[in-house]
Amino acid sequence: MSIVRIYVRASTKDQDAERALDDLINFSKSYSSNYCSYIENFSGTKLIRPELNKLLSESNNGDVLLVESVDRLSRLSQEDFDVLKQQIKAKGLRLVVADLPTTHHLAQDGITGEILSVINSMLIDLLATMARLDNEKRKERIKQGLLRSGYKPQGKAPNRAKHARIKQLLALESMTKEEIAKAVGVGVATVYRVAKI
Repeated sequence: MSIVRIYVRASTKDQDAERALDDLINFSKSYSSNYCSYIENFSGTKLIRPELNKLLSESNNGDVLLVESVDRLSRLSQEDFDVLKQQIKAKGLRLVVADLPTTHHLAQDGITGEILSVINSMLIDLLATMARLDNEKRKERIKQGLLRSGYKPQGKAPNRAKHARIKQLLALESMTKEEIAKAVGVGVATVYRVAKI
């Protein structure tokens, strides 16, 4: 008997990954009385995710992979999404997207089934691309907002003790900059930078 493998994801621990779980469990009953749930807080932009990998490794041919929406499964680059689709296909999983009704119907034989399969594949690709673009736009808006607010990311704070030691050794004028870098345990560029201060 096939198993419905419910995958729910949120990007951060502050978000509720289980928000849609009850609805998906109820939805899964139209396919099978057996289900497993895989819950994770992990970025959808990463192909390697612990719970998704576990789901794929435990899946059997004919099982259903149920997600709330395509963006819960993927915000991947096109290349990575192609890899994920191939992994899903290789396991013989049937992808059902709760908010994409064309994926809800059982596979049909003949031309109607083939057409529906092509349509679903195109819609899923389109929605995955939209999810990735939406994520990229959101990151860009955050970056623009931070720049407009005057926020400047802080680099690594200088190691004042090492800088003081570099200045002492430079003042002696008995060592090359390369020798000073090696003695203090810094890169040569750091020695040149401190020399200009």
